[in-house]
Amino acid sequence: MTQPPNRPVTLWGLPHSLYTGRARAYLRKQRIAYVERAPTDPGFAERVMPAIGRAIIPVVELPDGTIIQDTVDIIDHFEGEDGVPVPHPAYPGDARLLALAHLFELYAVVGLTRHAMHYRWSYLAEQELFLRDAFATGGDADRAEATMARMNSYLPMLGVDAATIPAIEESYHELLASLDAHFAVYPFLLGATPSIADYAMFGPLFAHLGRDPVPLGIMQREAPRVFRWVERMHAPDLDSVDFAQPAPAFPEDGLPDTLAPLLAQIAHELVPDMTDRLAFLRDYVAGHQPQPGDPVTDKPHRRVIGQVETSFRGVDYTGGVQPYTVFLWQRLIDAGRHPAATALFAAHELTPLVEVELPIRVARRDNIEVWA
Repeated sequence: MTQPPNRPVTLWGLPHSLYTGRARAYLRKQRIAYVERAPTDPGFAERVMPAIGRAIIPVVELPDGTIIQDTVDIIDHFEGEDGVPVPHPAYPGDARLLALAHLFELYAVVGLTRHAMHYRWSYLAEQELFLRDAFATGGDADRAEATMARMNSYLPMLGVDAATIPAIEESYHELLASLDAHFAVYPFLLGATPSIADYAMFGPLFAHLGRDPVPLGIMQREAPRVFRWVERMHAPDLDSVDFAQPAPAFPEDGLPDTLAPLLAQIAHELVPDMTDRLAFLRDYVAGHQPQPGDPVTDKPHRRVIGQVETSFRGVDYTGGVQPYTVFLWQRLIDAGRHPAATALFAAHELTPLVEVELPIRVARRDNIEVWA
């Protein structure tokens, strides 16, 4: 459905929300007029909640009343044939880069959500005033207290505990170093313009890691170019004044050396985790026989179907299994079937993430995940 010209959409979200940051950056970069409203605004309960059946952000409300929840669906709406022409298409045309974009999209959710939540809640005492003020936005202290407690309770599901925290922090420092080297040469992850890779990674690297005082301080001290990229991603234009014009493009016959450490880290952290999740999913499908079209959980607000014993950087942990990660993974698998992408992933030990058959697929219908 095409957006009427000069009529803003409504972005329901909050400044400290990971996924709101991702949607907001996309709208700004694509020059899509919007107004942002907090979910405490009465309109959210009146119009949005009945449409999606749960309290979740971000949500985009189009001028004609159409409700779109989830950043993938939001971006895909505006990137689609019926959407408004955008100045910087978010999906790369090159098959290799498209597969890489989906890889970063998966890593941002499975990997960086853990980093983001750890640094926000494990260091609560050091940044409590900042967080309490953020969570009270559009509401009150009591609401903020309840929301903060609920968010803090997610740490075990994400695999954040005493055993994994040293590995999580080691990973964050390693990631910052590799990203900083890359952003010394390129303004965005896959070249001269932002892609779904940038929007996905921006979510955790802005809302939590690039705003909360403790991880922000680490980023500014150790990786100033990553901090610059965070600023660039939040700007309404390309904001690449610190690069030669035009900004450098990727080589046609390969990838720049700056991406190799990033891909090695993603392989090290994602392959064991996703392999274990796949084994869980196969057992789950065999035992439950889910039918196409059925919601993945009994209630829309429940996002987890079970727990899996897995590991992060060699450290064992028990984490929750979200069908949403399957939804993202199948996008990567589909893109990775192209021969150029298959060869690229093989060269970087990422084959287990693309040459695999899922026992079931996940779709999004009426703003919830369903088996497909």
